[in-house]
Formats: sequence, structure tokens, C-alpha cells
Amino acid sequence: MKSVPGEFGNIAEKLARNPLGIIALFIVLVYGFVSMVTGLGGSLTPAEKLPLIYFLVFFPVLVLGVFAWLVSRHSTKLFAPSDFRNEENYVRILTATASLAVASAKTDVGVSPAEIRAVVESVQEASPGGFDVGSGRSHVLWVDDRPDYNVNERSAFEALGVSFALAHSTDEAVGLIKRGQFAAIISDLQRPEGDTAGYSLLELIRSEGIKTPFFVYTSVADRKRIDETIRRGGQGHTNSPHELFNMVMRTVVTR
Repeated sequence: MKSVPGEFGNIAEKLARNPLGIIALFIVLVYGFVSMVTGLGGSLTPAEKLPLIYFLVFFPVLVLGVFAWLVSRHSTKLFAPSDFRNEENYVRILTATASLAVASAKTDVGVSPAEIRAVVESVQEASPGGFDVGSGRSHVLWVDDRPDYNVNERSAFEALGVSFALAHSTDEAVGLIKRGQFAAIISDLQRPEGDTAGYSLLELIRSEGIKTPFFVYTSVADRKRIDETIRRGGQGHTNSPHELFNMVMRTVVTR
């Protein structure tokens, strides 16, 4: 049977492999020392114990605040290359996460710690075999009359091996769809040809029996528009780069 110090040593060795583990180890050690002092400090007066009590109460709040700041501002520095299959995967994850963070910063959506965590988890789940999504299954059509606005979003996908064909209009998109097969279609909603050009493209391809997953990516994504996209045969409607990434990656990998 392993001794307590021996077990703690093994745990400490594992935690010390990346920055997140080191933070966790530090918190455990601090709490251990404080609990030991509080438990053995029978000779301490109530006034002397009060600072320790305040520390035990407010320290978790402080840690949570610092952790949220680290994740939202320096998320790419919290993981070590050993957390992933190899260094190439690690670099791809950093590239995808950074690209999505830049994309979100340019929108009204913003970046939350939960979204950053979801991106990393989605990347790992989406590519369990080392990001080998396959050339035939990873080709996506992106329809937008202003493709330069989506450079960072595409960079996140491309970091994982997803390739894109770009179309500026419904007619151009239809031509590409007839000539090739796509794992998914991403479209804006408004274009010079109409305020609901994205829906027009969706209805057109559905009327021709094309069942390619269709996602609307636009600046407004309220409940009404999301429901309308689903009603017309689409698979998703969002204004969040992170949400778009998650939806499309799940589609690309599972098809």
C-alpha cells in the first residue's frame, strides 16, 4: 500500500507537467498548510484565527477570478505540448484557438472562458486520430460576398486540415455545388442580390434534393432567425465564430 507522501508525490509529478497543473498544485499546497495551521493551532486566539478564516473564505474567489482572466487572456499558454498527441497537433490547436479569439474580438460576441475551453475540447474531440479528417470529407463551401471578413474563421478550420471553396453569390455557389461535393456549406444571409440571399440558396439546393449540411453565419443570430434557418432545412445559424467552428467541425468529422 502506497504511503500518503508517495501518492502525493506521484500526483504532484503529473500536475507539474503543464501550467494548469502547477496552478492546481499550488492551490492544494496553500490549502494544506492553512488547514494544518488552523487544525493544530489550538493555542491561537480567536483574533489570530480570524485572518486564516478570511483567507479560506476569500481565497477561492480570488483564484476563480485569476483563472477566468488567464483563460480569457492567455488561454494558449495554459497547455503543454505533452497534453496533445504530438507537437504538430499542439501547434494546430494554438493556431485554431488564436484565430477564433481574433475573430471573436472583431464581433459583438466577445470571448468567454467557457468558449475558449469548448474550442480546445472540440478540437480534441473532432480529430481523435491526429486531425486526419480526410481530403474528401473536409472540403467546405463558404458563400459570402465579402470573404475577407472571414479570414480568421477560415484560418481556424484550415489549421485542422479543412479546405474551402469560396463563392461570392448564389449563382457562383450553385455552379460550384453542381461541379463538386462538399462536407458542409457556410453562407451569410444578406448579399447585394437580396437581404435573404442565404435562405434563397438554402431553399434552392434543398429543392434539388441536395442534403449537404447548411450553416448561416451572420452578424445577427436571434431566436427567430435561428428557428427560421432550421425550418428551411438548415443545420445551424450563428454569429459566434466559436459556435460556428464547433457545429461545422462536428459535421465534417462525422460525415
